[in-house]
Amino acid sequence: MAKFKKIRGSITAPLGFQAAARFCNVKKLGTGKGSNKGQKRDLALIVSDVPAKAAGMFTTNQICAAPVKLCVKHLRNNTAQAVVINSGNANACTGPQGLADAREMAALTGQALGLATTDVLVGSTGRIGVHLPMPNLRKGITAVAAQLKPTQAAATEAAEAILTSDTQTKQIAVEFRLGGRTVRLGGIAKGAGMIQPGMSPTGARPASAPQGLHATMLAYLTTDAKVDVANLKKCLREAVAQSFNCITVDGDMSTNDTVLLLANGLSGNGNLNANDVKIFQAALNHVCLELAKMIVHDGEGISRVVTVRVTGAKSFTEANAAARAVGNSALVKTSWSGGDPNWGRIIDALGYSPAKVIEEKVDIAYSSSGSGKKIYSLRQGRPTSTAFGSLCKAVEPGEFDLHINLNLGEAAAMLHAADLTEEYVDFNKGDVSDPASLGG
Repeated sequence: MAKFKKIRGSITAPLGFQAAARFCNVKKLGTGKGSNKGQKRDLALIVSDVPAKAAGMFTTNQICAAPVKLCVKHLRNNTAQAVVINSGNANACTGPQGLADAREMAALTGQALGLATTDVLVGSTGRIGVHLPMPNLRKGITAVAAQLKPTQAAATEAAEAILTSDTQTKQIAVEFRLGGRTVRLGGIAKGAGMIQPGMSPTGARPASAPQGLHATMLAYLTTDAKVDVANLKKCLREAVAQSFNCITVDGDMSTNDTVLLLANGLSGNGNLNANDVKIFQAALNHVCLELAKMIVHDGEGISRVVTVRVTGAKSFTEANAAARAVGNSALVKTSWSGGDPNWGRIIDALGYSPAKVIEEKVDIAYSSSGSGKKIYSLRQGRPTSTAFGSLCKAVEPGEFDLHINLNLGEAAAMLHAADLTEEYVDFNKGDVSDPASLGG
C-alpha cells in the first residue's frame, strides 16, 4: 500500500512553487453576495519557478466560461508555469469580450513574469453574465506578480482569494517517496454552491457525465514530482473521477468547474516505473478526495453530509444514476435536513432514475460514516421491523452513510451529498429589490 503523510501547507509545499493574492474589488463592494465580506482578497497567482508539465479537467456543461475555453487551448502544449485566478466574476456568458479578457489576463501575467502567454492558465468564479472589471485586474495582476512568495502564508492567501460563498479555505499537502526521492503534492480548492461537477480533459461530455445544465468548484494542484504527461493526464482523470466528480451539494453543474495539476519535477525523482505511478496515483486520489469532501462539508447552508453508496447495479452507469437521483432529490435532501429516515422518498427517486430497479429486490440501510454496521429500513422492497426511533437516531449525526443495494448485478457507485436546508434557500433566493442580496 502506498504510504504518504499529511504535511502543513498546500500549493507552496512542493519545491519551486510560489503564490500571492490581493484585493482588486473584482465584484465591486456592495453589489451582491460575496461582496459583503469586505476587502477579501479576490485575485490569486500560483507560479512554478520552472516550466511544469500540466493537465486539466473541465466542466462538461454545454455553456462553459471563457477561462475554461482558454485553458483547454493553452494546455494543448501540455505545459504551464503560472495560473491566475479571480473570484467575484465568472467571466461566463460574456461573449467575444469575455474571451478577450481571459486572454488579456494570461498575457498580462506572462508579461509580469517574463513568460509566454500560452504558459499561463486562467480561472474565474463568481456571478455569470457580467464583464470583468479589467482596469482593476490590470493593476492587480502587475501588483500581485511582485508579491510572490514560497510560503505557507502566501498559499493560504491564495486559497482565500479564490473563495466566493465558501465559509472556509480548503487546503491540503502530502509527502511521500517516489523514485528514491521525497516528493510533495499540495492543493487548494473552492466551492460551496452550484456543485455537481462532471469534468473531462477537454470539457467534452463523457458517457458517464451528468446530463443537463447544472457557485463553481475550482481546484489547483501542484507537485514537485517528475511525471510524464501521459501519466499525469491519466492519474488526474482517475483522481477526479473518484473525487470531484462524485460530489453534489445542489445538483447544479457550473459553467466554470476546473481542476489543474502542475508538476515541475524539482524533487529530482527519476522516470516513473509502474509501482511509482501507483504511488503517485494513490497520493493524488487522496488529495483530490479530501478537497472534494471539504467542498461538500462547506456546502451552502448544509447541516448534514450523506455518503450515498449504491451496490448491486447492472453497470456503473446505472449505479451512478441511481446515486445521483437520490442525492439530488429535493424531497430526500429536505428529509435529511429534518432528520427523517424517509425510505419512501429514496425508493421513489430510485424508481424514476435511469437505473434498472425492481421493487422486490431493493435494500436500504443506514450506518455511521464509514461503518459496516447497517441498520435496515427496507429489505427486499418491504419495510423492516426496525423501530422508527432507531432509524431516526441513525440519521441524526451531521454525517452518515446511506446504503442502497439494488441486488441486480455487481456494479457500485458512491456520491458525497448534502442536505437541503432553509438556510440554502434564504442564501440563494435573494431579493430583487436589494441587489446586494443577489448571488452568482
